[in-house]
Amino acid sequence: MQLTRSTLGDLNVFVALARHGGFRKAALDMDVSPSALSHAMRGLEARLGVRLINRNARSVTLTQAGEELLAHLEAGFGEISEGLEGLNRFRESPAGRLRVNVLSDAARLVVGPVLAAYTRDYPDVQVEIVVQDTMVDIVGGGFDAGIRFGGRVPEDMIAVPIGRPLRWIMAASSSYLEEKGLPADPDALRDHRCIGFRMGTGAIYRWELECGSDVRALDLEWSIVVSETDVALSIAQSGGGIIYCLAERVQPLLDNGTLREVLSEWSSEGEAFHIYYSSRRQQPEALRALVNMLRRSALNLA
Repeated sequence: MQLTRSTLGDLNVFVALARHGGFRKAALDMDVSPSALSHAMRGLEARLGVRLINRNARSVTLTQAGEELLAHLEAGFGEISEGLEGLNRFRESPAGRLRVNVLSDAARLVVGPVLAAYTRDYPDVQVEIVVQDTMVDIVGGGFDAGIRFGGRVPEDMIAVPIGRPLRWIMAASSSYLEEKGLPADPDALRDHRCIGFRMGTGAIYRWELECGSDVRALDLEWSIVVSETDVALSIAQSGGGIIYCLAERVQPLLDNGTLREVLSEWSSEGEAFHIYYSSRRQQPEALRALVNMLRRSALNLA
């Protein structure tokens, strides 16, 4: 069949549906209505004479024909994207769209502070930051890069540290410590209400404590388990228990006396945040500029 502009647009709709697994999310990403996407897909299937997707009320799945077509389209659209990206080398500054999937702590500590400068210096780049603590396939999700803790970066990715190692501490409110007392050592934490954290992998994070050569990983009886640092901080401020989190996230609350550090001699150091991207794709110039800005900002704060 003849490859018209309309068909190319509808094929792009099909790729978006496959990526997002449903009309609603794909419509949000493409800034059109779900009904418009549904109409485009029905027209594409009618012209091709082949069913590409199975529809239900909540999601779509690909037929075998759809799976085969998607493999070819991802390769083809990838080549087109790289060709267009290559034109940025002939521009004075990067242009286009940049999508980055970011851990919530990293969004607040390292990404948010540089975005104003980035958009000022690179006005032709449209930036989308998706804050998400669950692990995602950044390539399959249509992202140019992701930001996670160093130890959480997939092995097949190129990863660049964007800051110094991170310090992890424990803290609680004065009201809680007046009620329960200060724990004398890590073993005493078992007698306290401790707030656990479920990571993006689904596992609950064990508290990693260090005091000289004594290193411990504690798996406690959590009184509450959360999956977002802001929620844990809110619980701790209300006297709900002891929190374990990044020192930078809790420092303002320590400075104003809302929270107090617990067992400060047992704080630990973890890997820095890393920005990562596919080793199989050309690095977009807009991403290169963001990486450089993030690293410069980290050096200035060190």
